[in-house]
Amino acid sequence: MQLFVGLGNPGATYARNRHNIGFMAVDRIAEDHGFPPFRAKFQGEVAEGRLGGEKVILLKPATYMNRSGQSVGEAMRFYKLAPEDVTVFHDELDLAPGKVRVKQGGGHAGHNGLRSIHAHIGEAYRRVRLGIGHPGRKELVSGYVLHDFGKADADWLDDVLRGVADGAPDLAAGDQSRFQNAVAQRAAPARTEAPAKPAPSAAKEAEPEEDARSPLQKLVDRFK
Repeated sequence: MQLFVGLGNPGATYARNRHNIGFMAVDRIAEDHGFPPFRAKFQGEVAEGRLGGEKVILLKPATYMNRSGQSVGEAMRFYKLAPEDVTVFHDELDLAPGKVRVKQGGGHAGHNGLRSIHAHIGEAYRRVRLGIGHPGRKELVSGYVLHDFGKADADWLDDVLRGVADGAPDLAAGDQSRFQNAVAQRAAPARTEAPAKPAPSAAKEAEPEEDARSPLQKLVDRFK
């Protein structure tokens, strides 16, 4: 059994925030893989289902971002899971919009949700880092992550979420490379090459040579 956790803040006010892309990811996984409706549990919302051959619990903590670890820790203890059984989907400032990377263990890089999870379960869990880009200056970060995605983000965001859902069974099976490939195929699909133009014919049809004879010479030649 595995625990897939999406990070975000609860409520309609935050639903489209950049900070909530983790919630969006697990919602898309649930939708595309036929999970039952989420229900209240573990200070959050959970849905149980299967991804390929793996049983997976999807969790969206309702504790607000900076206390996400309370919900994750409670779910882990209930199901007797180890940190290695946990995968956390979260927004990543240090990746360009549309980029997705998987990381096992490591620091929290100042992310309040990860900081809280570190405090409750340690750092050995797996993270799916969902790039949202950086506003450019540190003092702008809070307003940036708590602001809704713009209309210009709609296409790449949908592609990324669809790719995450496509690759979720591979992620559950431990194949991070296939998961990343599934995301890449949605976010940057291979372009269909235009058909090659036919090569010019090597031998062109011979054109009639221009008759350089004078009119008088042509007349004389007719009666030879």
